[in-house]
Amino acid sequence: MERADTSFPDIAAFVGVAQTGSFTRAAENLATSKSNVGKAVQRLESRLGTKLFQRTTRAVRLTEDGETYLIAAQAALDGLRDAAQALAARKEEPIGRVRLDIPSGFRQLFLPTISELRHRFPQVTLELSMTDRMSDAVGEGWDIVVRAGALPQDSEMTVRKLCNTSLRLYASPDYLARHAPIETPADLVQHDAVIFRGFTGKLRPWSLTENGHLRELAPPPVIVLSDGQAVIDATVIGLGISQLFDKVAQPYVDCGRLVPVLPGVDSPGPPVHALIPLGSRMPAKTRAVLNYLADRLR
Repeated sequence: MERADTSFPDIAAFVGVAQTGSFTRAAENLATSKSNVGKAVQRLESRLGTKLFQRTTRAVRLTEDGETYLIAAQAALDGLRDAAQALAARKEEPIGRVRLDIPSGFRQLFLPTISELRHRFPQVTLELSMTDRMSDAVGEGWDIVVRAGALPQDSEMTVRKLCNTSLRLYASPDYLARHAPIETPADLVQHDAVIFRGFTGKLRPWSLTENGHLRELAPPPVIVLSDGQAVIDATVIGLGISQLFDKVAQPYVDCGRLVPVLPGVDSPGPPVHALIPLGSRMPAKTRAVLNYLADRLR
């Protein structure tokens, strides 16, 4: 059986004629010519293989097939209008799913506040991934990718800076109670180090500020981890000292699970950026989540 392809403008013309009983009035309502409406109905009848109207000099009436088709056509057009109105509303109000990819170490910074996001935007559904690899926002379908440090040179992305960071050394109170005091950077070589391996495969050295100068320290690690949250967890349970972003560590400091070590040697950390696939206009749902992230990091 040959497939009956139909054109929505042709269906709209048919419905217009059926509702007004006139090719002329239908053409006026559709802002086109009577000839165009007539051709549209003829194309539709040809595709369907049946007559939809009985035409006389005085009236245009639906055939039995036309009455059957009108019910389905009206339902289809009503559904399309409803969908168009829903999409228009989504442009103005935060409605729908937002796919967000953040570094794993940011988990404690964001997860406890998701209820606040839900309260602000109850019609937004969040799909959250936490990973330290450099995700492909376009190829993987992410609406927002949050990353600290170097950014990909990608013309398909819009970049928004969310905040600056500082790098600080941290340890658990238990670890510090069990080990020798740390009074100068030289003391660090006598302590256990929890080291992060970045997505490039390289171990990340500690960056320290001494006498106004930055220097890198690569202490012998007691454990190497490639997951930012695992670095935090290992530090919290007392495996050693780690260097973390200040904003990421702050929730653990606030509850007494981490303590800053040698705060005088803090160094500037990398900025945190949001990567958003390019589009003609950012949807309201994405903008709402992006602004919420900026507020949290600020």
